[in-house]
Amino acid sequence: MRSAFPNKMPLSGLTTSDAADFRAAREKAFLRSMLGLLIGKPRKLMAWDDVADKLKLRGMVSRGVQPVPVEKVIGSVGRYRDFDDAFLPASNDLSERWRRVTRAFYDEVSLPPAKLYKVGDVYFVLDGNHRISVAKELGVRFIDAEVTEAMTRVPVTENDIDADKLELLGEYAEFLERSRLDKLRPEQNIRFSIGGAYERLIEHIAMHRYYMGLDLKRDIGDDEAVIDWYDQVYLPIIQAVRSQNVLEDFPRRTEADLYLWVIDHQHHLKESGGDPGVTPAEAASDYAEHHKPPAPGPIARAREAMEHLVEHIRDDLTD
Repeated sequence: MRSAFPNKMPLSGLTTSDAADFRAAREKAFLRSMLGLLIGKPRKLMAWDDVADKLKLRGMVSRGVQPVPVEKVIGSVGRYRDFDDAFLPASNDLSERWRRVTRAFYDEVSLPPAKLYKVGDVYFVLDGNHRISVAKELGVRFIDAEVTEAMTRVPVTENDIDADKLELLGEYAEFLERSRLDKLRPEQNIRFSIGGAYERLIEHIAMHRYYMGLDLKRDIGDDEAVIDWYDQVYLPIIQAVRSQNVLEDFPRRTEADLYLWVIDHQHHLKESGGDPGVTPAEAASDYAEHHKPPAPGPIARAREAMEHLVEHIRDDLTD
C-alpha cells in the first residue's frame, strides 16, 4: 500500500497502463452498481449540500494543509454524480482527466493539495475529486489537502454517516439545537435507528418539565428540565438496559431505541398492574422477556447471509 501522493517531476504522456487502470475502475463501479440494485442500496456518493443542510452546519474554520486519510473522504461538494460511494468513476467521460492524474502518480509528478471540507471525522471534496478517486483505487493511504472544517453539534465519524443515516443525523442535529443537551451533558450520545424518535424525546422533556413544576411548585427553566430528564429518566433506563444486557436480544437496535420501548412498557405495567413503583430494571427485564424477537428462520437467515455476501463482494471491489 502506498502512503502518499508523490511530489516529484515530470509528467509523461498517457499509456496503456493508465488506460487499463481506468478500465478496471469502471468495471468495479459497474459491478458495485449492479450489486447495489440487487440489495436495494444505490451506490451514490454523499453530496455536501445535503449534509450541510441536515446537520445545520455553522462557521467554517481553516485548518491549513495537512495529510488526510483517504478512507475518510466520503463525499463531494459539486461532483457527487461523477463518482460512486467508493469514489470509483461513474462514466467513461472521466477517462482522460482520471488517466492523467494516474499517470502523474506513476511519474511522481507534484500535484497541488486537494481542497476538502471536514465535518466531524469525515471529508468532502471541494477540489481534487479525480485525485481522491485515483488515490483510493491505487491504495494511497494519505493525501495532502487544504482543509476547511465546518462546525456541527452532531458527532460524525465514517461509520455514522451515509445516505441511509443522514435523515436520522439531521433529526439528531435538530434535537440538540432545541434541547442543548450536548452543552448541558457533553457525554451524551443518543442515537436512534428509527425516524421520528427525537421528536418524542422533546415531548418527554416537555412532560417532565410540567410534572417538575407541579412537584416543586415553581417555574422550571428549559435547561433545568433537560438536565433532570436526562439524569433522572433517560439514564436510569439506559443503565438498566446495560446491566441486563437487553441490547443483545435486539440486534441492529440502539440503547436509545430501547429507552423509548422500555419507558412505554414501564408506563403500561404501572397502568395495567396498578403498581406505580415499577422500576426501570423491572420494566427492561419484562420488556425483553415478552418482546424479544424470535430467532430468524431459515429463509431470514438465508436472506441475511446473502446480504452479507453481497456487501462483502461490494467491499472487495474497493480494495
